[in-house]
Amino acid sequence: MSAAARSDPGGATPRTTTRPLDQGSTAEFRTPRLLDVLVPTRNRPAELAVTLAGLAAQRPAEDGAPAGRYGSDAFGVVVSDQSDGEPGWAGPAAAAMVRVLRHRGHPVLLTRRLPRRGLAEHRSYLLDASAARYVLFLDDDVWLEPGTVDRLLTAIRELDCGFVGNAVHGLSYLDDVRPETHRHYAEWDGPPEPERLYPGTPEWDRAQIHSAANLLHVTEARRLPAGRWRAYKVSWIGGCVLYDRSRLCAAGGFDFWTRLDPGHQGEDVAAQLAVMARYAGAGVLPSGAYHLEAPTTVTERTMEAWEITAPSDPPPPPAPPAPVRR
Repeated sequence: MSAAARSDPGGATPRTTTRPLDQGSTAEFRTPRLLDVLVPTRNRPAELAVTLAGLAAQRPAEDGAPAGRYGSDAFGVVVSDQSDGEPGWAGPAAAAMVRVLRHRGHPVLLTRRLPRRGLAEHRSYLLDASAARYVLFLDDDVWLEPGTVDRLLTAIRELDCGFVGNAVHGLSYLDDVRPETHRHYAEWDGPPEPERLYPGTPEWDRAQIHSAANLLHVTEARRLPAGRWRAYKVSWIGGCVLYDRSRLCAAGGFDFWTRLDPGHQGEDVAAQLAVMARYAGAGVLPSGAYHLEAPTTVTERTMEAWEITAPSDPPPPPAPPAPVRR
């Protein structure tokens, strides 16, 4: 007997589609919670289901178990779909995880954003759907281990910066150790400070630490005690970034989408550079984000967003002081 028939013993014919799924209301969803998780997705129903399963596991399942330190068990979730056909959240696996999230007390809003106008516009739309204190942009091909959301919330509140993030691990590279990249890892010796980053500088090369499984190897070398974390310097972080929403909006959010071709990439880099210049940002070690390593759905790459929004060259060094005449 099929799973569909078992779940509906009164049905004579097994179903291949899920039961009707309430999409939710934008007006009802947009309330001032502590945190909303914003998930843009396209043509990835299986990966989306895994991503939502990771979110559903953030709250302890045992009765009487303590909630997150900052109430991370009460976050909301927005999924905005731009699939060519049926939305990913309508598939049985993803729909089941939506129901699990709601059963555990998480409001979930399911939307479609068509026609497609590019990645930045999609993120801008998601940002407008939230009124939360913090927003976590989570890609649709990232699984979060339990405790990740609470650790990120702890970090951004204690660091008081514009964003923190968990770079994603690619576990197929677990045995591919690249020690030459580890030199780019540098911790903050106090609260993160605003930085202006430019291509061609050593600071720009910090991104190399986030490729493959490099960050996992750096983490293993640090041997952090359980429950401890570290803030480190970044150029940008992809896949899992928690923003102070008001600071992201004050830095322009993703409003620059109107200046871009729809086929751009690097919109998350552009936003983070703007936030970092005003409010600082940091990576958080250890990372609980794992990349599903699915094929990309961004096949049209006409421009880098950050090349349009950020200056390409660093400012000239200050002029040397004039000689003192005696």
